Amino acid sequence: MLIDALLRMLTVTGQNEDISHGLQIGKDQKGDNQRDENGNQSNNLVFIDDISIFADTPEGMQKLLNIVQEFTAWCGMQINVKKTYLLVIDNDKKRGEQEPAPPLTINGETLQTMNLDDACRYLGYWDTGTGDTRATKEVVWQKIIAARDLIKCHPLTPELATKLFTSKGMGVFRFSAALIQWSESELNDVQQLCVQAYKNVWNLPQSTASAIFIFPKTRAGKESTLPMAVLTQELLLHAERCMRHKDVVKRILLAGSNRTLDEWLCDSFAELIEEMDLWK
Repeated sequence: MLIDALLRMLTVTGQNEDISHGLQIGKDQKGDNQRDENGNQSNNLVFIDDISIFADTPEGMQKLLNIVQEFTAWCGMQINVKKTYLLVIDNDKKRGEQEPAPPLTINGETLQTMNLDDACRYLGYWDTGTGDTRATKEVVWQKIIAARDLIKCHPLTPELATKLFTSKGMGVFRFSAALIQWSESELNDVQQLCVQAYKNVWNLPQSTASAIFIFPKTRAGKESTLPMAVLTQELLLHAERCMRHKDVVKRILLAGSNRTLDEWLCDSFAELIEEMDLWK
């Protein structure tokens, strides 16, 4: 209840002080970023006792930090300043290197600032202030390799071994699939690891042709769980979740969808689907 009360105070302060989260909702006809008229309502995220606060200016962030300081002093909650970090989010790395991070404080102590190249972990994702997700991809890569090697010379039935790999190996890929941008070559590399694992499942030599694990069952294949299928499933589920509530997340998704229609000169999603069928 105390956390909920703190979040409400941060939200109200953002509304009253016009503190924006700085997220891009869309672009107007001139190509300039539009401000979300209700965007200042989304200046915080919380998971149990882990809170993230967003502001598009140092002054706005300091005001929000002051609210946290006043609230915790009132209710007796403790802030571990040593585990509190400032992450400056800016895709322009050169500007970030030239401009020093603002000296923000809480409880009289200056917050530690993460370097531009330092990966920050939050809710299982690793990212930098410039949007570099290579650390997350490396974690996914290593866990798939570990899952592949786990089932070498296993005593399980092929069905159980397949479930074990898809749970441990493909599960970690599924967790981040919708939020991490994977290139085609990276997906091919992940698929290669998966096929190697499925060969281990059936105790086959690695020299065995891979087609049987890639082809669908209608083509005499095993239709194994592969990265592209998982990515498609998770993107659809992610879009569905984003559309459930009338909030900033829904507006960002709709703005991105409209930009896609403009880029491909389509008037509707039905027309875009028809265009996509031509790519096959």
